[in-house]
Order: sequence, then structure tokens, then C-alpha cells
Amino acid sequence: MRIPGVGVVDFVVGDRLILEADGDTHAGEGRHRDLVRDAVATTLGFITLRFDSAMILHEWGLVEAAVLAAVERGAHRSPAGLRADG
Repeated sequence: MRIPGVGVVDFVVGDRLILEADGDTHAGEGRHRDLVRDAVATTLGFITLRFDSAMILHEWGLVEAAVLAAVERGAHRSPAGLRADG
């Protein structure tokens, strides 16, 4: 999914909840680049949840709980009607 000003993200739930699944390429300078992208997304009204591969593989219950809690709070819906380009 492409978001203008942010670039391609892994998933968007609803209109504004970004889910990022990070592998080994997201360490060091890649980590910094990701944090900058997250900050830009926040200025545009998006919310980013970022999980690394170890969390996804070994702490799935926590990842699932975080995503479900965000959706239950309505974090995936924007009152401004934000849209990512599909």
C-alpha cells in the first residue's frame, strides 16, 4: 500500500492504521529510516504499529492483542477520512 509522503507500507487496516512487519533489513540505518517514515505518517494522521519478525514468530499473542486493541479503540478509522492509495 502506498501512502503519499511515506511510501509503501506493509498493511493498512481501515483508513489509518499502518501495520509494519520488519525483517533483518530494518536494523541500523534501516531502523532510522523506518522511524522517520513513522513520524511522517503520524504528521499525516496515521497510526503505525511496527513489529519485528521475532515478535511475529515468537510473540504472536502479543502482536495480535496489540492490533485487536488498536482496532477496538477505533484507531483504524479516521474522522478526517484519510485514504492510502491502493
